[in-house]
Amino acid sequence: MLRRLHKDQPASFAFTPANYLWAQGQISKYPAGRQASAIIPLLWRAQEQEGWLTRPAIEHVANMLGLAYIRALEVATFYFMFQLQPVGSVAHIQICGTTSCMICGAEELIAVCKELIAPAAHAVSVDGKFSWEEVECLGACANAPAAQIGKDYYEDLTASKLRDLIGRFSNGEVPVPGPQNGRYAAEPLSGLTSLKDFDSGRKQYNASVQAAVDLRDTVKRIDGTEVPLTTPWISKPAAAKQIPASQVAKPAPVAAEVAPSGTQPLALSAPRGGQGDNLQKIEGIGPVLEKLLQGLGVFHFDQIAGWTDQNLAWVDQNLEGFKGRAKRDDWIGQSKKLASGWRPTNAAGDKPAE
Repeated sequence: MLRRLHKDQPASFAFTPANYLWAQGQISKYPAGRQASAIIPLLWRAQEQEGWLTRPAIEHVANMLGLAYIRALEVATFYFMFQLQPVGSVAHIQICGTTSCMICGAEELIAVCKELIAPAAHAVSVDGKFSWEEVECLGACANAPAAQIGKDYYEDLTASKLRDLIGRFSNGEVPVPGPQNGRYAAEPLSGLTSLKDFDSGRKQYNASVQAAVDLRDTVKRIDGTEVPLTTPWISKPAAAKQIPASQVAKPAPVAAEVAPSGTQPLALSAPRGGQGDNLQKIEGIGPVLEKLLQGLGVFHFDQIAGWTDQNLAWVDQNLEGFKGRAKRDDWIGQSKKLASGWRPTNAAGDKPAE
């Protein structure tokens, strides 16, 4: 399935002060140079805060981790847990449509969503409160049909039960998740056939439902204030200092926090003879990177071929959003070959036309 960023994007993104501290705590879990490992929790926190994952949020997280934007975008588009379009302000409803749920009535649940929310998946209801989609197996087959609403599962559903749940959510209620037919967990509908003494010591709800009831956060979005913010992996609480609004709104990219390194390579004000080389012949360079390089005064293969390690470090610092690309794809080595007249061949062994 093709996943793209939504056509309408906000102008900017900023973590709330509490979420910014939380994000810094996550980054501190990893050793220096490995902060990119925090990409999934930070993207998830951004989605929890806003409801969906916007392009400014993806780029904001990439800057915090010193990643090229495309690397963060690859993660966001790969995992279906990330919503790349606006969702309902109250809840996004995910209906399981896989075999067990389909047999037990998932299509009737989808019909309710189409009637009460929107005719098409991923569209937001007229009142802005809800959105929906059909998803792959939620792993609650014994309690089919099931839906994930916010953070929790609502199981053993019928069309009338889902209709009632949506109405209650719309009125500001937080209905108890879990089985909706009186079952405790996933025991037989006819009752327990073994471990019958289990009833004597159990809590009111099964473990996951009890947690949801106790926290009352089934559809509440995380803002960083739910529990005391701690960083036990470094044996101390997270910093309690106030983060200036300007710093939260526009956190400095990781690359900008260290002194610029390297030496600027020879730059030209214009291509020699009025015609530069096609830099897109270098694997890893597309139209955007070619334009950035031309803005740095780089128009020819032999310029890149002559870069030293210090030149490469300087270019790396100045290719915003593409840090590490030049070294990873060996632009210097490729340019030396291209400057000598070498060109890649196609499958038939012919050199492609210039």
